[in-house]
Amino acid sequence: MIKDEAERPQQAVKQVSMIQAINQALADAMEDDEKVLVLGEDVADPEAGGVAGVTKGLSTRFGEERVKSTPISEQAIMGAAIGASLLGWKPVAEIMLMNFTAVAMDMIVNHAAKLRFMSGGQTSVPIVIRTMTGSGFSTGGQHSDYYEAWFAHVAGMKVIAASNTIDAYGLLRSAIDDPDPVMFIENLPTYWAMGPVPDKGHRVSIGKAKVVRAGTDLTIVSYARVFNEVLAALPALNEAGVSAEVIDLRSISPWDQATVLASVSKTGRCLIVHEAVTQFGVGAEIAAVVQKELFGRLKSPVERMGAPFAPVPFSKPLETAYAPTAKRIAQQAISMKQGT
Repeated sequence: MIKDEAERPQQAVKQVSMIQAINQALADAMEDDEKVLVLGEDVADPEAGGVAGVTKGLSTRFGEERVKSTPISEQAIMGAAIGASLLGWKPVAEIMLMNFTAVAMDMIVNHAAKLRFMSGGQTSVPIVIRTMTGSGFSTGGQHSDYYEAWFAHVAGMKVIAASNTIDAYGLLRSAIDDPDPVMFIENLPTYWAMGPVPDKGHRVSIGKAKVVRAGTDLTIVSYARVFNEVLAALPALNEAGVSAEVIDLRSISPWDQATVLASVSKTGRCLIVHEAVTQFGVGAEIAAVVQKELFGRLKSPVERMGAPFAPVPFSKPLETAYAPTAKRIAQQAISMKQGT
């Protein structure tokens, strides 16, 4: 007989990787709606379900008419997705790497994002653009850049990025439901990170941030992979006596101004952290709004932390120094609290 509850065998909590969470979101969406399609380079099972296996198993389950490997032509992938959407389908188009969206900018910016406006609201383009990026694997300057600010600048586009398995599933399901084009940014270094199993049908509202931790001294706003660096910085902040309120933005465009402003109104300080280069980035937009709306109530200037104004280096030491780290985030936050 077990006398102490601590001695009772604990059932292991099942976890999944980011790859599995995204794959399950796609599978559940395709099961729920026969109009959902997946297309992109190597996405079908004969080609191993994509370069990282994110779509593995889907063509076997749903057929290669709904999960279609395409030629190596990003412009053609986006053109086919847009055309299919105009006929009532809900395509999820994979552009293998975010740098490669540059090849399809005409289709994304001048067609997908603008057809609703150009048709006077009579036509919508319900497509999802899945794309991967992120430094950390020495894949160099043409494979690792974060270009979310490009697309956040385009009227008619929504841009989202998850930091964990629950949000990856929920944001992707909401993106597939959305009547307008949504860019869903995935991060290569977090593909194999483990997290809780999402509930089937779970949704995360696009445009809604999440306050992950409450605090009183400053607000840290981040998203995607580097949000986990923010979480990793918290022990150092606690040790230094800095109480940080941490917000996972989740949705880059539209972004949740109300949640961020409410937090900074309370703390008086704001640090925005992202992996993209600091200049002309998402942090600049958030900083401008916070400075304007809370002018006179801030205890220190709004600060931004991102990558230097350069392509992602191939050299491993340089790449390691490129993106924000937990140590640098903690140092900046402590400095802001101390006013130095």
